[in-house]
Amino acid sequence: MGRKILVIEDNPDIANLLAVNLGDLGCDVALAADGLAGLHAAENARHDLIILDLMLPKLEGLELCRRLRAGADYTPIMMLTAKSSEVDRVVGLEMGADDYLTKPFSVRELLARVKAIFRRAEGFAKREKEAKPLIAGGMKIDVEKRSVVVDGRPVDLTAKEFDLLLQFAQHPGRVYSRQQLLDLVWGHGHIGYEHTVNSHINRLRGKVEHDPAKPDYVLTVWGVGYKFNDALGTKES
Repeated sequence: MGRKILVIEDNPDIANLLAVNLGDLGCDVALAADGLAGLHAAENARHDLIILDLMLPKLEGLELCRRLRAGADYTPIMMLTAKSSEVDRVVGLEMGADDYLTKPFSVRELLARVKAIFRRAEGFAKREKEAKPLIAGGMKIDVEKRSVVVDGRPVDLTAKEFDLLLQFAQHPGRVYSRQQLLDLVWGHGHIGYEHTVNSHINRLRGKVEHDPAKPDYVLTVWGVGYKFNDALGTKES
């Protein structure tokens, strides 16, 4: 596969297990044993995936995830969490993690999740390369540059916020349930975390809507989910 993966994990047995099995996939694996070392490695080299344990010395995984998502570059993140830490998983997903796996985990499942993340990344990249800019009302979405302008004002969106907006805008009028959005934007494996979608949509509305309480773009369909306002006449520019 030729992919570069950064594993940030303080348990050497787990880290070495991951390195061996991901290496068998043809991946080039780098290891970091604490949060600060992981942050330095992530900021100083490009990776195709970061596998991040949440319980780390020197810098906790959630804070590390937050710092990585505050940067301009987007790298998929898979969290490794304790079985009992549901709150951490929710917070991690809301910070922009792409997937999570609970310890103890099956190596076969982890490898399947890694492959799924790569497939989604390839799909997004292909779709964005082929897509033309979209215009809807006062909003312009430059798909290839992953930029959004509303009424001439640039809008700074996180990667997940942009992916959500693009999913809506490319299918105006189509109603999506929260679970469908989790499957399409985050990928499979997040059943029960529909409130993560709510949090992202609230933040997205806060950035693109004139009045988030009375949205013009991303509309709520009560009892079902959300849709992009097809009355705006979305078109390719």
